[in-house]
Amino acid sequence: MITVVLVDDHRVVVEGLKLLLEAFDDVTVVGSANDGDTGAELAISLSPDVVLMDLSMPGCDGVQATRRIAAGAPQTAVVVLTTSGDREQVLRSLDAGAVGYLMKDTDPQALHEGIRAAAAGGSPIDPRVARALVETRRTGATGPRPLLTSKQREVLELVAAGLPNRLVGKRLG
Repeated sequence: MITVVLVDDHRVVVEGLKLLLEAFDDVTVVGSANDGDTGAELAISLSPDVVLMDLSMPGCDGVQATRRIAAGAPQTAVVVLTTSGDREQVLRSLDAGAVGYLMKDTDPQALHEGIRAAAAGGSPIDPRVARALVETRRTGATGPRPLLTSKQREVLELVAAGLPNRLVGKRLG
């Protein structure tokens, strides 16, 4: 069973995600928070497999909360789930310790696959975001560069090539 904590300041989003995720046989939501401070504390105390983290929240934002979770519960995979594919936010999130970056308009099955991939040590990244990251690397755009492992780069290249998460997982074993 994959344990998940949800962190988003919109209660309707949290409740909707909880209903959606608990429809899958292998996922259980063990907690939720409506701000980054509470989300980080909850993730550190519960040590879930995955945290789905919004970025834009009052007070402690998702990047700060991700940094705290990465330091206090390094075994927990933080996957950003947000509406913004802004290159700078993506880079800041990955630099803070997020292992994945998905968009809120993603297909429910793709979200499920992303959670499963993160729990198994993968890096689920929305293809639109992956493309922006690849372009950043190619053009040498200014700003912080993501510190990716060779495996994360391999995943990113396959996602940027348009492969769905399931095929990326199969190809990389």
